[in-house]
Amino acid sequence: MHRVSLIAARLRLVLARRLLKGAATRRGAQRTAYAGTMPYGLYISAEGAQAQSTRMEVIANNLANASTPGFKRELALFQARFAEEIQRGGAPPGAGTLNDIGGGVETLATVTDFSTGPLKQTGVPTDLAIDGEGFFMVRRNGQDFLTRSGNFVFNSTGGLVTPDGDPVLSVTGAPIIVNPELGPWHMTPDGGIAQGGDLVYLAIARPNSLGDLVKTGDNLFASLAPVKPLDVTQRKVATGVLEQSGVQPVLEMTEMIETSRAFEANVNMIRNQDQILGELVSRVLKT
Repeated sequence: MHRVSLIAARLRLVLARRLLKGAATRRGAQRTAYAGTMPYGLYISAEGAQAQSTRMEVIANNLANASTPGFKRELALFQARFAEEIQRGGAPPGAGTLNDIGGGVETLATVTDFSTGPLKQTGVPTDLAIDGEGFFMVRRNGQDFLTRSGNFVFNSTGGLVTPDGDPVLSVTGAPIIVNPELGPWHMTPDGGIAQGGDLVYLAIARPNSLGDLVKTGDNLFASLAPVKPLDVTQRKVATGVLEQSGVQPVLEMTEMIETSRAFEANVNMIRNQDQILGELVSRVLKT
């Protein structure tokens, strides 16, 4: 059901973008015949459609990762914008002119919601979940990344890795390796792997600010600033448990319907204004 609705929404998005492109082409052809400015409502509607298009893409990506362990949903933030004349510094705000009507809405940023997802028992010994703050550290192409996804596995050499083969790091910065010849191993509640009398702690770190983290794909985050290792006394790691995705499908579907309707409303306004402008230009040319 979610997949069908998602496909339908994407089809409406594609059709609407074609309409916008067609309108822009027709306006370009009439530019030499019409020397005035474009209707202000057309710009406002276009800004609104673009903002809702961005929000639709964000929601679609959230829904696509509704079953991805440790995934953090994203939110598209909007803000009202000043009229173009005020934006360019050609008029002051609050002057009581038509410029105070406003310039519609624009996308401010796309932010990540770092709320902890629900924990699910899996019974798999290499499935780990951090109970509280902090991130596991993994290495890819010589660079260290953070992740909340603990669906780890052992490779052929005994290395603890992500499903993509990225090694999971210890507190010393070295990859975690379990030697089968040393006997059984187990995970301690503070995130250590005990085997044969040895105890190796997983690297669990936290950034100075969650705003320092940037998504890089594959459920990994890069930090724009140095991260701090989490003290052993503050670490809580559950074994045989996975943190689920932070996406709530019902909520996302509700927001997708709302976004789709807002997008279509803006596109309909563009269509109507484009038609009115076309008729006006034709009448002017006939006179």
